[in-house]
Formats: sequence, C-alpha cells, structure tokens
Amino acid sequence: MNLADLNKVALAMVTPGKGILAADESSGTIKKRFDAIKVESTEDNRRDYREMLFRSQEAMSKYISGVILYDETIWQNAKDGTPLVKLIEQAGAIPGIKVDEGTQALPACPGELVTVGLDRLAERLAKYYERGARFAKWRAVIDIGGGGTGGRGTGGPSIPTMTAIRVNAHALARYAALCQAAQIVPIVEPEVLMDGDHDIDRCYDVTQRVLNRTFQELRVQRVALEGMILKPNMAISGKKCPKQASVQEVAEKTVRLLKSCVPAAVPGIAFLSGGQSDEEATAHLDAMNKIGPLPWRLTFSYGRALQAAPQKAWSGKADNVAAGQRAFSHRARMNGLASTGTWDAGLEKRAA
Repeated sequence: MNLADLNKVALAMVTPGKGILAADESSGTIKKRFDAIKVESTEDNRRDYREMLFRSQEAMSKYISGVILYDETIWQNAKDGTPLVKLIEQAGAIPGIKVDEGTQALPACPGELVTVGLDRLAERLAKYYERGARFAKWRAVIDIGGGGTGGRGTGGPSIPTMTAIRVNAHALARYAALCQAAQIVPIVEPEVLMDGDHDIDRCYDVTQRVLNRTFQELRVQRVALEGMILKPNMAISGKKCPKQASVQEVAEKTVRLLKSCVPAAVPGIAFLSGGQSDEEATAHLDAMNKIGPLPWRLTFSYGRALQAAPQKAWSGKADNVAAGQRAFSHRARMNGLASTGTWDAGLEKRAA
C-alpha cells in the first residue's frame, strides 16, 4: 500500500468546490427512476443517460471530482466507442466503483440487514483498478426503530440492535482494508436511514453509535484513515417526523456529531443525500460549511439529489440531451458552492 498516493486521491475527491456524483444505481434502482420518467430501462438507455452526464463538460470539469459507477457501467463504452471511464478521466474527474453486492437479512435480527460482497472482493478490486477505478464504495444500511427520544421507524422498537451495528461496521472495515491493499481509496458509507418518524435527536444518537463502532473496526483492521473518505448521513429528522428540524439545527448537530466521532486524520466527508430534496441537501451542506473551521473537508456524494432534475429534463429523448446537461450543471454548481459555504437560496430562484 502506498499511503501517499491514496491520500493524494482522497484529497482530490474532496477538492474545495467539487464533490462526487453517485451514478452507481443498481439495475433495479435505476429502473424505478426510469419508470418515473416513462423510459424503458434497457442497457442502451442506461448507457445513453450516463454518457449524457459524463459529457456535461461544465459540470464534470468544474464541480465533479469523482464518479461512483455500477459494475455494468464501468465496462461500457460510449456510442462512439470511448470507454465511459475515459470520458470521466478526460473531464478531470476520478472514476470509482460500487463494490458491495447489496444486502440480505441478518440472522436472528428481524427487520435488519447486512451488506454482502466480501467474497472474492480482492480479485474484483484488481480488475477494477486495471479498468481505471481509483476509489470504491461500500454501503451499510442501518434502520432506526422506535424507542429513545424518537418514534418508530420501519423496523421494530429495538432497532438498530448492536448486532446489526457491529456486523456492518466489521464488513465496512474489511472492505476498506482490502481496498487499500489494492491501492484503491475506500468510501466508507454507514447510512442511518431517514425513513420513519424518529426525531433528529434519535438520529443523532444512533448515528453516533454507528460511527464510533465503525472507526473502532477500522482501527482494528489497520485501515489508514488518511487514505479513506467517509460518506455518512446527516443528523436529520425522519421523513415522517411531525417536527422537521431546521436547516441550522441539522447543520449544527451534524457538525457536533462528526467532531465527536470522526478523527481529523480523515481527509474528507462526502455526505449522502438520503432522500432529501435537491435544495434541502444543498442547503444543509452549505450551512455546515458556513460553521467552520472544520478538521476535514465537507462535500457531497449525491445520487438522486444531483440526478432527479437532469433525468426529468432528459426523459429518454436525444433532443433533450442539452436540457438534461443544463439541469445537471446547475445542480452540480449549487452543490459545489455549498461545499465552500458560498451558496444561497437566491441562486436557485435566479436560475429557475
């Protein structure tokens, strides 16, 4: 492992003013999104859509530091025969790859999941590196049940169990160690879901437990913190909570939470949007960066919050490619500004 090179890539991924495009939707997930815009989810349509994003010169060169790809996408070529990974590199961004293989039920823990995909991961990472991937992503999913200061989520009242937290943290750390051995920067993503009606304090408490356990496991498995990126959820109210926390409360509590759990050695934190609206995800990131100074760089690693607008504008039609690229560039720019604390809501209105 060459830690200096890993650190260089990690720092480039969190370049001020830039963030990560999560274009790693599974075939099932992108089908749902295509269904919403009445587009058939064929391999060619998925390729055309992602090619549209990667050829968005303004967005990719100015505001996107890296792109997380799905296994299908990393092997695809553009219509003119250029590998999609080359389009990303030509724009000055770094190709990455989602390497987990989804979730399965966690034995003896009803309603809870564990992420799988460690078998033969070392072998897969070597092939992805050869293809051009320089970072990877693995997502753990932690649901919040009832109890504590909040209400019931999608699971039972004792969720999350310490069992679920421990096994998922252990898998994340094993994945991260394998990535670094393969000279690939791991994005460590322990996502506490925002489903349910729990309040922000319940989310804070659960996320704190999850992050503390994750960093314990990373140390046990000798992961070099300088060569990784954290992709956490924000401390936020559940979607069904009757009292939604304000932007400022989300920002203050998330920063406090991260300062209590995340070592300063980590180069950067790239948030997931987790079901927030486009503008909510941007406003929360901006408010956090306005708090400063912080020991790590804070940026975005958004999927839906970057792509919902361009998907709708494109709607599967070749004539709409330019409109889709404009929508993507706008959202990328808004989040790029938020990553330096220089966004304001008026910019959204002026662009509308």
